[in-house]
Amino acid sequence: MIDIDHLDFKYSGQKQLVFENFSLHLAENNIYGLLGKNGTGKSTLLYLIAGLLRPDKGTVRVDGVDSFRRSPDILKEIFIVPEEYDFPSMSLNDYVKMNEPFYPRFSREVLRSCLSDFELTESLRLNALSMGQKKKVFMSFALAAGTRLLLMDEPTNGLDIPSKAQFRRTVANNMSDDRILLISTHQVHDVESLLDHILILSQNSLLCDMSVVDILDRYQFEYRMPSEMDDRVVYSEPTPHGNAVMVRRTDTDAETSMNLELFFNAVTHNRNVKF
Repeated sequence: MIDIDHLDFKYSGQKQLVFENFSLHLAENNIYGLLGKNGTGKSTLLYLIAGLLRPDKGTVRVDGVDSFRRSPDILKEIFIVPEEYDFPSMSLNDYVKMNEPFYPRFSREVLRSCLSDFELTESLRLNALSMGQKKKVFMSFALAAGTRLLLMDEPTNGLDIPSKAQFRRTVANNMSDDRILLISTHQVHDVESLLDHILILSQNSLLCDMSVVDILDRYQFEYRMPSEMDDRVVYSEPTPHGNAVMVRRTDTDAETSMNLELFFNAVTHNRNVKF
């Protein structure tokens, strides 16, 4: 559904390229985690996919159409939730009436369900909401829009701990086989149980493009005492409970749960290992 080929991009007035000869393919029925240090272009990539920025070279295509052309047939299939935004001074009901016609599969039922999950109602004044409430309302609208491509930039910022858990449940309950969800985040623990595929950006390049299934097929994540360290250890970090380690998995090893923070640190600090 999304194909990025040999992309170059830099912001006007800046010499350094954000992306150089960058390529990526995103397939439907996946929840992607887009990770990277500050300044590696995570938000920029979302805006390029949404057509809000135009490549200097190369192409960014959604269903074979250049995203920057902002074709109505493509726009009705894209919804982006930016990190920061302001609602107009109106009721939620009026906001929905004004915006739902843009999305042919918009579902009031899904909207009510998501709002209920977040313990909110449709009778809200948008300009009277806290930051966390704005996030919940906007994400509820985004899921209700029914677009095949949903882009989220730091969606859990501003949410309390119970709301982060509810965010994961609400997203999981509203995914469909034809949908792509791309989540850009620094809060890896908030989303790691949701993700099917991991993308890790470095400056101008893609350090990792792997499914979670493939990662867990190749590596184990566990804790070891210093005396238990061996040459299977790819990366380790000291903790109060011993060393948190990522080790090469053998055919006889049981699969472990994903430790996304440890994996991210291994990828970004251990350039000698190819992921």
